[in-house]
Amino acid sequence: MTRTDADGALDEALALVSRTPDTGGAGGHRAAPWLRARETAARAGTSVPARTHRVPFADALGEVLTAPLEALSDLPSFDTSAMDGWAVAGPGPWRVRPGDGILAGDEQPAPLADGEAVRIATGARVPADTTAVIRSEHARASGGQLYSDRPVNTGQDIRPRGQECRSGDLLLPVGSLVTPAVLGLAAAAGYDELVTRPRPRVEILVLGDELLTEGRPHDGLIRDALSPMLGPWITRLGAEVIGTRRLGDDPAGAEALLEAVTSSTADVVVTTGGTASGPVDHVHPVLERAGAELLVDGVAVRPGHPMLLARIGDRDGARHVVGLPGNPLAAVSGLLTLAEPLLRALAGRRQRPRYTVPVEGDVPGHPYDTRLVPVLLTDEHAVPLRYNGPAMLRGVAGADALAVVPPHGARSGQELEILDLPWASGGCFT
Repeated sequence: MTRTDADGALDEALALVSRTPDTGGAGGHRAAPWLRARETAARAGTSVPARTHRVPFADALGEVLTAPLEALSDLPSFDTSAMDGWAVAGPGPWRVRPGDGILAGDEQPAPLADGEAVRIATGARVPADTTAVIRSEHARASGGQLYSDRPVNTGQDIRPRGQECRSGDLLLPVGSLVTPAVLGLAAAAGYDELVTRPRPRVEILVLGDELLTEGRPHDGLIRDALSPMLGPWITRLGAEVIGTRRLGDDPAGAEALLEAVTSSTADVVVTTGGTASGPVDHVHPVLERAGAELLVDGVAVRPGHPMLLARIGDRDGARHVVGLPGNPLAAVSGLLTLAEPLLRALAGRRQRPRYTVPVEGDVPGHPYDTRLVPVLLTDEHAVPLRYNGPAMLRGVAGADALAVVPPHGARSGQELEILDLPWASGGCFT
C-alpha cells in the first residue's frame, strides 16, 4: 500500500464542491465543503486557551505535555554493564577475583587491579579502572584465570554514564503525546508527575422517542445503536466521556436539551438526531435560544450532510456542540468530519497525517457532494464494502477506514484519501 500526501488528491474535489449548487443544509443554505468543515472544526479547537494540570505520570497516558520533559540526571547515572559477563582491567589473561561478583543494585564495587576480572550482571555498576566487559559466552575460566575467545576492545559492552542523556537535556518537547513509551522514559528519568493538557470532557445526548435500550425492534421502535457506539468511539479519540443521556422529542426533551447545552460541565456536547428541519428536530431552535454561534451548519458530504458545529460562550469559556445526524453511519460521518478534528485540537494533539490509497474497483459518487465509504485496507488497495447506506452499520463494523470519494465518484486505481478508524490505527495514542 502506497501512502502519499492527499492534499493534491482532494484539491480538484474541493474545487468542484465549492462550485456546486445549494445542497440543502438544515436551513436551505449552502452546505460547507467537506474539507473546509474539517478545517473549521480543527480551528475551533485550537482557538480555545489550553488548560494544564499536574498529574501522577501514570495518569497522563494519552494526554499531551504542556511542559518539556527534561532529564533530571544523567542516563545512565553511572557506568553500567551492558551484558552478563566479566569486567576486566588491562590485557588478559586475567586473575579471577573471588566472590559472587557484582549484581545490579549493588553499591559501588571496589576498583579492579590491572590484570583482574570479576563477574558482573547486566545493569550492574562497573568497577573503577575497568577496561571492558567480556560477554559470558565469549569467556572461559580455568584454574583461577579468565581467558577471552575474542579480541577485547576498550570500552566494549559498557554503557557509559550519560550515554542516553545528560542532566538538563531536552527529552521531549511541549506537545508530545504521552504514550506507554513516554511513561517508560519519564520513569527512567526519575519523574513522578507530568504536566499535561487534560482530556476534553464530552457529554453525549441521544435524541429520539423511537429508541429502545433492549430487545428486538418492534411496532415502529428501533434499537438505540448510537449510545453503545459513541462513548467508546469518542474515548478512543482521546476524550473523557462524562455521561450519555437519552432525551425525548417532546417539548420537555427540548427544554432538557437547552439546559444541557447551556449548563453542561463538558467542553463538548455531542447530540444525535434532530439536526434537520423536521417537526421534532429541536437542535437548531435550541441553539438559537442558547445564543450559539453556528460555525458549520450542514456539510456537503454523504452520508451525514445535516451535521453541525456550534460554539456557546466566548473563546475563553467556550463550549462546543457537535450535532450528529440520527442515522448510524451518518453519525459516524459526523464524528470523523467534525468531532475528531475538534477533539484532537482541544486535546492539543496534532491532526492525523493525510494519506491516500488506490481504490479497488469503481466507486459511484454523488453529483455534488463528497462521499465517505467504508473500506477494508489490503497491502495495496482500499476495498469498498457493501452496506454503506446512512442507516447501516454493517459495512463500517467490518472496515479499517472510510475512503473520501469526490463528487462524481472514483475510477478503479484512483488515489483516495483515507480516514483511519481509531481501533485500526493505534487507538488513542496516535
